[in-house]
Amino acid sequence: RLMTETQKQVLDREQVDRYERDGYLLLEDALSPWQLARLDAVFEAWVEESRSHDGPYGETFDGRPRFDVEPGHCAERPALRRVASPIEVSDAYLEVMRANPALDAVAQLIGPNLRFRESKVNSKLPGTATHLKFHQDLPFGPLTNEDLITVLFHLDEVTAENGPLEVVPGSHRGPLYEHWHDGVFTGAVSPEVEAMAKEGAVTCCGAAGSAYLLDARLLHGSAPNLSSAPRTLFIVQYHAEDAYPLAPNHLPSRFDGDVVAGVATNRVRCSDYEVALPEMPTAASFFAVQAAGK
Repeated sequence: RLMTETQKQVLDREQVDRYERDGYLLLEDALSPWQLARLDAVFEAWVEESRSHDGPYGETFDGRPRFDVEPGHCAERPALRRVASPIEVSDAYLEVMRANPALDAVAQLIGPNLRFRESKVNSKLPGTATHLKFHQDLPFGPLTNEDLITVLFHLDEVTAENGPLEVVPGSHRGPLYEHWHDGVFTGAVSPEVEAMAKEGAVTCCGAAGSAYLLDARLLHGSAPNLSSAPRTLFIVQYHAEDAYPLAPNHLPSRFDGDVVAGVATNRVRCSDYEVALPEMPTAASFFAVQAAGK
């Protein structure tokens, strides 16, 4: 699937090969200094606003809380950990979602015609215990084909100490693992698979303004932030325009399915894979889903 004339070639052949081999790729300078400053300023305002709340608050497109806080959050020590669909309440986040070098990179990797799937901000403020158990993204939002890429924009420098992404290189070429256990959608792989994942995992660090691109089948997780520095990510999913949802979007927004690159083809493409349908969450965030499933 060829690029259109208006789309930029931001990846060289070696980067494309590395992504296809490993299932993930670091993209330097995915945000301009101006974009990064705007996103940071908006998020800092949300953190300040969170001081006046003692639990999840706000309302998303489907009525769940938009802002989720860590257990122990308080005015003196705010612990805002998730903003669902920030593009609905911030022009700065919406503009970045619609135009950034990572979007051009995704078009190189899975084709020129792309749709937006979902967005969120995940934050680990200093000393917070939140972590993500190992999981794959596709079981949360299966599509008629598997061309789905998650982009993690670093709003802070990500170090080995402040809760970085951990990935298992090459795991995107392996099986889709069960995320249901004992009749509960836990949002995580089994303890046996997690133990295997931890043995092969590598840490993904990067400067503020960089981004990681993740294949939808890649095994990944992250550790708690035990440092004195924050770790905040703006996370966006893009998928092939001819991939259609097989389950409701667990982070719906009014922009769900918008064509953000190329054109609408009015075609659907199907690939041969099998996965259990996810459960629509009722909690404010994925963190709460994993915590409830333990």
